[in-house]
Amino acid sequence: MALLLEERVRPAARTSTGFWSVATAFLIAMAFSTVPAPLFPLYGFTTFTVTIVFAAYAVGVVVSLVLAGHVSDRLGRKRVLVPALALEVVAAALFLTGTSLPVLIAARLITGLGVGMITATATAHLHELHAAHRPGAPGTRFEIVSTAANIGGLGLGTLVAGFLAEFFGAPLRTPYLVFLVLLLVAIGAVLIAPETVRPDNAYRYRPQRITTTPGPAYLAAATGAFAAFSVFGFFTSVAPGFVAGTLHHPSRLLAGVIVFAVFGGSAVAQTLTTGLPARTRTTPGLAFQATGVLTLVTGMHLTSLPVFLTGGLLAGIGAGILFKASIGTVAALAAPAERGAALAGLFLIAYVALAASALSIGVATLFTGVITVMTWFAAALLLMLAAVAVLAHRPNTVRPPASPAAGSGPPRSRPLTHPTGG
Repeated sequence: MALLLEERVRPAARTSTGFWSVATAFLIAMAFSTVPAPLFPLYGFTTFTVTIVFAAYAVGVVVSLVLAGHVSDRLGRKRVLVPALALEVVAAALFLTGTSLPVLIAARLITGLGVGMITATATAHLHELHAAHRPGAPGTRFEIVSTAANIGGLGLGTLVAGFLAEFFGAPLRTPYLVFLVLLLVAIGAVLIAPETVRPDNAYRYRPQRITTTPGPAYLAAATGAFAAFSVFGFFTSVAPGFVAGTLHHPSRLLAGVIVFAVFGGSAVAQTLTTGLPARTRTTPGLAFQATGVLTLVTGMHLTSLPVFLTGGLLAGIGAGILFKASIGTVAALAAPAERGAALAGLFLIAYVALAASALSIGVATLFTGVITVMTWFAAALLLMLAAVAVLAHRPNTVRPPASPAAGSGPPRSRPLTHPTGG
């Protein structure tokens, strides 16, 4: 159970410092996870091989979410965050050892394992530190900062990596070396933050329970999450190579700027829609993502960088809003005791989409050109968005139980967000 230790006597300055320390560590960790995106073309791999490397990251996140994403509720936030950040340090060191495919797959898998542990734990830690520093205050600061650290961090990582690769020597080493140092700083930042969970020494480990909710509302949320993460998967795996190759813009900084624009648009849109009901968010999310996908494919056919970039920005805005709406829907549908398991199910669907979208694009490019593949991919996305629109307006006749079963103990829900937004 998440209990503030010495809540009444802890100085406000310490909880405030801890809040910003954890936010900084969260930002650095999420930024590191997207460092390879603008660098992929420099490795000289095919599109298919890049998607394999990218999928290893998604697999790591899924495994980590299921096996370790929840244990900080019982062991303590810092006891999970520090080892998770240490995994990121190991991944950075691996990137520095070589550029072979096995090394990259191993490094991306380890990165995913760390990020899966960090995302939910850091979000919960921020929420508790915010509540301790400002008792009774609205959660607006927490919402904005956690979104900026999570989604903003994903965009910032590509921007910094692209800048370092473009203007400094050793482009496949310098970004990882810089982030290796930053990750060590992040570990120090977590260590100075107050703990917010009393460790349960009698805790017996169990994997995260995952549940789904029957009915059209949950199906709409799950489909929306799948569509949103499919967009993120394309931009963090295939898009930089397309810009460098087909559009003939090999600048690493430009590649970083493009991915930054997608995630930056997503973060700003999520922040601006904070407080809106999930159903209200769904319509603009669908509209922006559909318009963005169509514009994106148009830019690919016209080989126009401005049109391509505009489409990416619009699609990122829509994907961010739509995924946040999906989280809100699932959280509202689930009973309090089932909320964590229900959200874990949604994240599992989202990260399956992240891997599946990248791999499907990669496999298809073995048989035809990337523009043709993306045209069919866009058509599939538009069908999914249409399904979300239909399902979201159907009445949901399934009602979750209002309370946990007798004897099951108090609910153990916590705020969750995703490694690419929430």
